[in-house]
Amino acid sequence: MIQKESDIEEKLIHKLQELKYTYRPDIRDKTALEQNFREKFEALNHVRLTDAEFARLRDEIVNADVFQAAKTLREYAHFQRENGTSLDYMLVNLKDWCKNDFEVINQLRINTDNSHHRYDVILLLNGLPVAQIELKTIGINPRRAMEQIVQYKNDPGNGYANTLLCFMQLFIVSNRGNTYYFANNHSQHFAFNADERFLPIYQLASEDNRKITHLDDFAEQFLAKCTLGQMISRYMVLVASEQKLMIMRPYQIYAVKAIVDCIHQNRGNGYIWHTTGSGKTLTSFKASTLLKDNPDIEKCLFVVDRKDLDRQTRQEFNKFQEGCVEENTNTETLVRRLLSEDYADKVIVTTIQKLGLALDENSKRNQQRKDRGKSTYKERLKPLGDKRMVFIFDECHRSQFGDNHKAIKAFFPKAQLFGFTGTPIFEDNANHKQIDGTIGSYRTTQDIFEKQLHAYTITHAIDDRNVLRFHIDYFKPESARTKESAHAANNGKKQPKAKPGEAITQQAVVESILDKHNAATHQRRFNALLATSSINQAIAYYKLFKAEQAAPQEQDPAFQPLNIACVFSPPADGNKDVKQLQEDLPQEKADNQQEPEKKKAALKTIMADYNAQYGGNHSISEFDLYYQDVQQRIKDQQYPNSDYPHQNKIDITIVVDMLLTGFDSKYLNTLYVDKNLKHHGLIQAFSRTNRVLNDTKPYGNILDFRSQEKAVDEAIALFSGEETSRSREIWLVDPAPKMIEKYEQAVAGIKQFMAQQGVPNHVANEEENNKVLEPKAVYNLKGDAARAEFVNRFKEVQRLKTQLDQYTDLDEAQAEKINRLLPEEALRALRGSYLETAQRLKDQQGKSGRKPAMPRKPSSSSILSLCSFPRR
Repeated sequence: MIQKESDIEEKLIHKLQELKYTYRPDIRDKTALEQNFREKFEALNHVRLTDAEFARLRDEIVNADVFQAAKTLREYAHFQRENGTSLDYMLVNLKDWCKNDFEVINQLRINTDNSHHRYDVILLLNGLPVAQIELKTIGINPRRAMEQIVQYKNDPGNGYANTLLCFMQLFIVSNRGNTYYFANNHSQHFAFNADERFLPIYQLASEDNRKITHLDDFAEQFLAKCTLGQMISRYMVLVASEQKLMIMRPYQIYAVKAIVDCIHQNRGNGYIWHTTGSGKTLTSFKASTLLKDNPDIEKCLFVVDRKDLDRQTRQEFNKFQEGCVEENTNTETLVRRLLSEDYADKVIVTTIQKLGLALDENSKRNQQRKDRGKSTYKERLKPLGDKRMVFIFDECHRSQFGDNHKAIKAFFPKAQLFGFTGTPIFEDNANHKQIDGTIGSYRTTQDIFEKQLHAYTITHAIDDRNVLRFHIDYFKPESARTKESAHAANNGKKQPKAKPGEAITQQAVVESILDKHNAATHQRRFNALLATSSINQAIAYYKLFKAEQAAPQEQDPAFQPLNIACVFSPPADGNKDVKQLQEDLPQEKADNQQEPEKKKAALKTIMADYNAQYGGNHSISEFDLYYQDVQQRIKDQQYPNSDYPHQNKIDITIVVDMLLTGFDSKYLNTLYVDKNLKHHGLIQAFSRTNRVLNDTKPYGNILDFRSQEKAVDEAIALFSGEETSRSREIWLVDPAPKMIEKYEQAVAGIKQFMAQQGVPNHVANEEENNKVLEPKAVYNLKGDAARAEFVNRFKEVQRLKTQLDQYTDLDEAQAEKINRLLPEEALRALRGSYLETAQRLKDQQGKSGRKPAMPRKPSSSSILSLCSFPRR
């Protein structure tokens, strides 16, 4: 039997009372809400305000700006009283959030000139509304509650802008069986629209990543008074640069707690296995900032292994909290900040190379200081030797297996070391080295960091839709593979297949990429990397693309060639930035030992082309600026965007080692692979493509030209964590035949639905006995329920078609079948009807202040279609 909303509400309130919330049935309107806040404010700040003073205080703190209201909630402030004295106050107990008053109210009505809204359940913190819970009956998708919240927030003069509701931090929606939560935000971060730009919403999970969805369990785990206080005070981040509120995901919170507890109890070292793309920077930022207030810790160093990651991490940290870390331009600056007693210098972001130089008595700079009679960096740092230091290493699968790690441990014996990695080093993927005098032993991440503190693997992240799945096309171009194969084909003999790891000719690869690129990148909406095995190979590819696209351009002025960039490090030649960069570019470093002048000349030509294309003035002497520009252009090239024309974007960037680890761009969706990859190197490279954007980017596209299916299977097995039995199913999209079958069912379903509505809905196609949907029939649908059902069904058709459009391994028969099911012209017309119908429903909803009737059966459109990730 389906419970009424009032029954669910009553049970929730009872549960909250068990959790020691005070139920206030007397607070049902704005006046009672404000009076209660006044009493709590006066008690907290030990003051009695006059009516005029309270009215002025209320008007000062109420702010339509969500971000500013969130800041006000978390800050000490002062207020000028009528007698001329200044009152220093806080809105909540900032020293101990657990000691605030926690109350629950329900059915609050806020009436304004334009809005007459009623809210199901609201949680008060010292009288301020901080969490709103909207409930629906079992069987009703929680999406409706989300839409209702958005509708309320978008109403002119809504209560969130001009009452104490402006302090709302969290929204929780539930139909009792399924519960989700998300942060309050400005409308640009907080909207549903036809472009499917989603709200970031979350489900609670346990420490082992099992979902906690039932409302009772959610309340027990998430709404306990101290937990809610900590969620708001500790685990929400105010991103100043974007004026946005972020709430940390459950796995991020567990990782932060594990590190902080390990330090508090001084329990040695540890590592966090959180997959690439899961937000490790935010996790490490929060851990670092919480340690700032630990008096037992002298310094917290966040250590990266590349200069570009140093810059990227500083930018991210300062995005989360403006000015929280400064650039360490050289080793001298790093040493000064290490010795500084300034609170602002307690958290430092640096490269392991700078740290290693400071601790190496025999480094060139330390020798120069000795020659000048100055103390070496290591001597100056001696006072820190017996202090408790915390080192947090990013991408520790790369940086923590050399001399720098040993030097840090030797110099800071009381230090605690923590590593973050998306791809730990296990015995199966450890390098075979001589270590500690023992021949043939292995170093794993566990050897270095002692214990795993928390795991959130790529399997978890894909399952949660926090990163995308992969579509892998093991491609075997038939054209121009080798002269031998061409000759064999002409003589009717079977062509030799490429063996695993064997390269197909570059000519064939280029032809295949030019043929497949538009489909792979959704008609150039996204961009791609081409991973090559050497600098010489990268140069050759660059020349081939240039030559292949020159002839069509000469023949047809309207032909739009792909914009090809290429980036690899030049010979260092004493350039300290390049030398440091190459510490993590082993192939490029080795390649530059052979014929360095030829490579330098080739790079100069490539950079000259780049300057001509994009209006730059880059040179090898300032290679780092060129490298930064390439990265930024890949990240910024949003499409379609009239302010960002095609000539400004990069379509394909040819790389060797660069950009295959630690680089994120939502607009990069394709990796072409002509390079042998395995284990963590394979996962890292593939993961450049799987950042979430919206439904137009359903998965990361991999086109492998080296038949490395076995290496992929081994990597999946190694990095799946506990879910090995379902790993392939979770990681990889369905093969083309299965996807076509799903699409066929969805198209048949929408046709059947239209027929059931009793409206003429078919128009004859060119082929006899084949009929397609008539878009005009949509306007004959009667009732909001039928229109809403059509909208949901068409969204599913469109979602599947978008995925199929980006499959690069469709044969002619499959492509023909897809088009026959719903020809492109009919699909475009139907999409127009869909958009008009969806807008009509939205407009009616706005005018009536109610939700349109929904179909009796739960819609196939899942709650996940609202999230910041596309559905499968």
